[in-house]
Amino acid sequence: MADTADAISGVSYVMPVLNEALYIESAIATVFHQDYPGEKELILALGPSTDGTDDIVARLAAADPRISTVRNPEIDIPVGLNLAIRASRYPVIVRVDAHSELEPGYTSRALATLERTKAANVGGIMHARGKTPFQAAAARGYNSRFGLGGARYHGSGEEGPAESAYLGVFRRDVLAEVEYFDESLRRGEDWELNLRIRAAGHTVWFDPALKVTYWPRESWSKLARQFCATGIWRGELVRRYRGRNPWRFFVPPVLVLNVLASAILFVLQVAGVVEGWPSAVASVVYLGPLAYILLVLWLAFVADRGEKLLDRWFFVVVLPTMHLSWGVGFIIGLVRGARDTVDTSRTEN
Repeated sequence: MADTADAISGVSYVMPVLNEALYIESAIATVFHQDYPGEKELILALGPSTDGTDDIVARLAAADPRISTVRNPEIDIPVGLNLAIRASRYPVIVRVDAHSELEPGYTSRALATLERTKAANVGGIMHARGKTPFQAAAARGYNSRFGLGGARYHGSGEEGPAESAYLGVFRRDVLAEVEYFDESLRRGEDWELNLRIRAAGHTVWFDPALKVTYWPRESWSKLARQFCATGIWRGELVRRYRGRNPWRFFVPPVLVLNVLASAILFVLQVAGVVEGWPSAVASVVYLGPLAYILLVLWLAFVADRGEKLLDRWFFVVVLPTMHLSWGVGFIIGLVRGARDTVDTSRTEN
């Protein structure tokens, strides 16, 4: 690690912030508890918070000259990230989320991996945790391959080149080369940036030794709004980048359409519009939702069951909330585009 540390003049941590009074102090503390021996700076892109976040940041910045801020009146994450990156000084950029906490040794390991692999961006595992029963259930959904599924950084996997990376530790010159984050996006900006990084001939690298704690949304309403907005923007990305999207993105919308078809058929059967052998044949559509319900119950009470009965029932609520909200959002985004969709779980209580 000494050779890697000597090869750079310092590390810039960048963090977009909006209404994070419950989490911001811990997130900042984990940055400055990193064992990297070189110069550090933290640039916070402050959106118009309404929960006292700015007062906390002002207090911390007054006590530590390594903390600086830039204003992000647009509130969008990519805009804030670009403002913070352009205000930073050092050749390595470490993205930090205000809803996350870096594990000890994260920076040193990431720098060593950058040097060893010659990658442009490295990232590791997003390990979700919860402080309340509902948040803990949401965390289990994040960590389960049946929850978000697919991407290695949501669970585990072998080290190697990757499609995308959670948060990311970037070479600054590569970010400049690909012209930073796309400010026309409000969600999915990391996947899109990594797509352009790879298209430019660089490597995105997954290192499972890198771990970041993530705190999910604390309530059902916030979780549903977050996943719906994320799904809308994923639909927008599919519109923009046809043919470059993994098959897993299409599973939740297929589930939503299957549920909708089942509901319509049920109404028609009850009304007597569809009956006889056509009704029997059409009833095969119920197999999809039935199989899904059985899968969720099996996960909640057998395969990934929580310690308490309440934990298991929360998980039964959380998984469909994630999948159906994301799927509905995806269909909306695919059909009409994201337009001006905002993730209100960040802006409203």
